[in-house]
Amino acid sequence: MNIKQLHDRDFNLWTEETRKALENKDVNAIDWENLIEELADMGASQKRALRSYYYRLVEHILKLRDWNEEIERNEIKWRVEVTNFRTSIQDILDDSPSLKNYLEDNHLDWCNKVIKNYQKNPQFTLKNTDPIELDLMMNEDFYG
Repeated sequence: MNIKQLHDRDFNLWTEETRKALENKDVNAIDWENLIEELADMGASQKRALRSYYYRLVEHILKLRDWNEEIERNEIKWRVEVTNFRTSIQDILDDSPSLKNYLEDNHLDWCNKVIKNYQKNPQFTLKNTDPIELDLMMNEDFYG
């Protein structure tokens, strides 16, 4: 069975064989089509994870800032979540520093999307619908 056939049958073995072919500079053995696709998917996956953690970070900061009815019961949990989401975002940026530009380019749009969604939530009213500055959002002492 060649490397290309392994991709759909045993992905782990495909990655091991592809790595070996790359190490040996055996360009003829490499499944280029699937390798290119997998590399593109890896980058897209990191971007999706970054966006997801960012959305959750904004959501929890808004909860801490504006959901007075639930703050007493949930504040500690929400603060922990804010810290966890910041850490996850920072871990992604540490692993892939080039994604900082992606975050900077998109944070206003993403923040506005979360704010817009929360404006539709009848359980609480946002005190401020302006997007939160990225530097403030990532500041470990900021919780809303």
